[in-house]
Amino acid sequence: MEQPHHVVIIGGGFGGLSVALALKRAPVPITLLDKRNFHLFQPLLYQVATGGLSPANIASPLREILKHQENTRVLLAEVVDIDVSSRLVILSDGQVRYDILIVATGMGHNYFGQDQWQRFAPGLKTLEDATEIRRRILLAFEAAERESNPQEITAWLTFVIVGAGPTGVELAGAVAEIARDTLKHNFRTINPASARIILVEGLERVLPSYPPMLSERAAKALERLGVTVRTNVTVTDIQADSVTIQSRDRTEAIVARTVLWAAGVRASSMGQVLAQATGCVLDQTGRVIVEPDLSLPGHPEIFVIGDLAHVASQDGALLPGMAPVAIQQ
Repeated sequence: MEQPHHVVIIGGGFGGLSVALALKRAPVPITLLDKRNFHLFQPLLYQVATGGLSPANIASPLREILKHQENTRVLLAEVVDIDVSSRLVILSDGQVRYDILIVATGMGHNYFGQDQWQRFAPGLKTLEDATEIRRRILLAFEAAERESNPQEITAWLTFVIVGAGPTGVELAGAVAEIARDTLKHNFRTINPASARIILVEGLERVLPSYPPMLSERAAKALERLGVTVRTNVTVTDIQADSVTIQSRDRTEAIVARTVLWAAGVRASSMGQVLAQATGCVLDQTGRVIVEPDLSLPGHPEIFVIGDLAHVASQDGALLPGMAPVAIQQ
């Protein structure tokens, strides 16, 4: 008998998992590869980062989701390369043959060439990121409670969030709620409500990818929560105890012990792997420029979906890296 037509999916996020579920009754074997064995509901990561939810609330085991889908198997594996001529996905500890390959490995943090900032300003893409941010936020209040120096108290109670996209706005609002509501009566020496939450954005408004009316509403909602919104400013340096920003010709150092990064994303390393294997073109953030049907030019057997795919809408605008887009793709 001929070998069955094998569909391999790399990535168990919204795009990859949706493909697997949609092929539930297809007469083909499916293999879903991911370096984590759970599907992460990323839109609620900020809730874990600010203590509103536990990690288990937003992580669902992939095997549990797909356990009744007999044509699908899940492999915990790290993909390191793709052999296009032999149609093999090369793993760190083996290989998997494919007839159709769907790549949906998403995006990571982008520090715009300043990767040393990651040490002082963690981003928010994984459960580990979320728990580390939660640790830093709660530790800041604890450290302030033990301080007697007013300047040090102010430094510990100053939180700077870099980037006013959806993640930055959510983080800023959630930190403000923690300070002004959740921890309101929990300390004896400090007043958590005196915390400064500063949201920094390089463009002229928060949520710059959204319509201006929504940006204005979001900015007003943040201000009601006590968040200071600083737009048209660029971060030029981040250290353990300060953030340096520049606005036109003015440079300012903000003394802060807690800095959170939400300023940008870049494609996963699978974009580079595909470019080397197939010669496909990447955009400035490493996303793969695909055909209208989401396949790679010259390789109709390989599809790229979700945040890793550079796809323009009918009016020429780039489709946003959001869960509904990945699911529809």
